[in-house]
Amino acid sequence: LHRIKASGLKLRFCTNETQATRENFVKKLRAMGFDISVAEVTAPAPATCRILRERGLRPHLLVHDDLVPEFAEVDKTNPNCVVLGDAAENFTYANLNEAFRVLIGMEKPVLLSLGRGRYYKETDGLKLDVGAYMKALEYACDVQAEVVGKPAKRFFESALAEMGVPPEQAIMIGDDIVNDVGGAQRCGMRALQVRTGKYR
Repeated sequence: LHRIKASGLKLRFCTNETQATRENFVKKLRAMGFDISVAEVTAPAPATCRILRERGLRPHLLVHDDLVPEFAEVDKTNPNCVVLGDAAENFTYANLNEAFRVLIGMEKPVLLSLGRGRYYKETDGLKLDVGAYMKALEYACDVQAEVVGKPAKRFFESALAEMGVPPEQAIMIGDDIVNDVGGAQRCGMRALQVRTGKYR
C-alpha cells in the first residue's frame, strides 16, 4: 500500500463492508497500521442512499445495527422498498419475514442488496454473506434484486469515476473470484486474485 501511494498511482478501497460505517471501517484499518482516509473508500451504503434519493424510495432496512447511521438522512416512513445488507445477528426469521411482508405487499417490489457475496471469512471461520439471504427473498417474492455493491458494474464504474480513470487503465486486487475479479473484468478492468482471506 505504501509503495502504491508513493508511486503516485490513484487508489480506491472498494469494499462490500456493510457491518460498519465508512468512518468506523477506516478507523479499524488505521488501527492496523493502514494509511487510509474515508475519501478513498467506495462502499455500497452511500451509493444506495444516492439511489434512494434519486428514485424517491423509502427503505425498510434489514442491515447491521452499526450501518444504520449511513441512512440517517433517508426517509424511512411508509417503506416502498427493502434494503438488504450483511445484517449478521439481525438475520433472524422474524426480521427476514418482516422484509418479506414488505416486499410481498407491493405491486412492484423493489429489493436493493448491498452485495451478493456467498460467504466471508472472520477470525472464527467462514460465515454466510448477504447473497444467501438476498436469494431467499428473491425466491419468496419472485423479484430480482438490484445489487449495489460488488460485483455490480455500476459499483466499479463509480470508483473509476471518483478517480477519473478509464477501466482499461485500472486493476482490481481482491480475494473473491466472483465479486472482486469477475466484477472488475465485466467492467473492462484487469484483476488480480490474492490467495488470502476467502480466496478458495
